[in-house]
Amino acid sequence: MIHPSYLATTVGLSLALFGPALLFTPAHKLLGKPERLATRMFELLFLWILAGAIVAIVVWWEELPLSSIGLRLRWQSVVLGLLLALLFIRVVAPFLYWMIKKMGTPGFEGGLAKMVTMPVGFLLFAALSAGVVEETLYRGYAIERLASLTGSYWWAGLISTTVFALLHWPMWGRGPVATFFVSGGLMALFYIGTQDLAACMIAHAVTDAVGFITAQRASRGSGG
Repeated sequence: MIHPSYLATTVGLSLALFGPALLFTPAHKLLGKPERLATRMFELLFLWILAGAIVAIVVWWEELPLSSIGLRLRWQSVVLGLLLALLFIRVVAPFLYWMIKKMGTPGFEGGLAKMVTMPVGFLLFAALSAGVVEETLYRGYAIERLASLTGSYWWAGLISTTVFALLHWPMWGRGPVATFFVSGGLMALFYIGTQDLAACMIAHAVTDAVGFITAQRASRGSGG
């Protein structure tokens, strides 16, 4: 007989690691044509539902506090999150773009081309969604529960980061997958060191928002 908490964690990990992959299956057609704004909104709402399901599993099935996935509301989280975002924007992102160029593989252009045509409000919501949902799934929940199963935060970080990077392939292409592995790995290291999920959320959301808006302005400035 499977212990209820073990079953809950198994279900939670399955949702956290592989739930977003449903957006890349034939079931995605149920949301509508992929280029429509409404379809993109449904995609984001689906991700929020996944995050909500994870929170529900933690609180009502595992019967654990949200601090068990690193979620604590502290003012220090805001400061750490903004500093981490600054590091990603000024140092990590330029390095990753340089890395793609050196690799000679397609970059972020294909994925960004799908995003820059969207309204600013959608881009900001997409950035917020990525920050909150992806950090909840791949950092807070996946790392903590994989660590409890494997006995190692390092194995937990490696597994969650690998899945996180590979699931970006359909949207961004094979070139950026390596960069998502690097950025996801850095975020995992930060989480393991601080166990501050809120700071990870803030850093991720701010970094994505700056990237999306900058790309959109560049596209409009070049007449694209």
